[in-house]
Amino acid sequence: MTEPAPSQLDRLVAVMHRLRAECPWDAEQTHRSLVSYLIEESHELVEAIEEGGDADLREELGDLLLQVIFHAEIATERGAFDIEAVAGGVADKLVRRHPYVFGDGAVPEDLHATWEQRKRAEKGRTSALQGIPPMPALARAQKVISRSRSHGVPVELPAEPVTAEEVGQQILALVARAQAGGVDADQAVRGALRELEDRIAAAESDR
Repeated sequence: MTEPAPSQLDRLVAVMHRLRAECPWDAEQTHRSLVSYLIEESHELVEAIEEGGDADLREELGDLLLQVIFHAEIATERGAFDIEAVAGGVADKLVRRHPYVFGDGAVPEDLHATWEQRKRAEKGRTSALQGIPPMPALARAQKVISRSRSHGVPVELPAEPVTAEEVGQQILALVARAQAGGVDADQAVRGALRELEDRIAAAESDR
């Protein structure tokens, strides 16, 4: 009986393994040296999602998958973990955080808040601000506000509904006004965000 052909994922892992052994550039890469490529590929995937077609999306997903396989191969060489452990870990996490799918739990009314609460409990976090990675100011602001709401931190935040078009137009208008007035808009957002994070930390300490 002939053995079935390996999956394309298995083939990719094998290709990466050989590149690490036989290509001088691939062989010298480290987790740290690959960071810029990981960021670049992530941005290119976003561009494909927002502006490209299915062919672009497939290609950019592949490029991002390559980064995952690359990092896993380096970790395998160090004896830390392999791609199977990566896949198993995320599958276990998804099952654990969806008891209403993989168990007999009821579907929560607020799925986002419930997800954040389970994540907070698993990681032993005591603050809504813990675990937020370095991010551009606007992206971090959205993450901080989302976390503070899902964690039930008692800070006052605007909640009036607004459309995506209005958000984009108003942010651009504010940036234009800031530039006309000699204000660095990104720096201003970072400053306001630091003040918000201070308010969140103070509210959490009072609870």
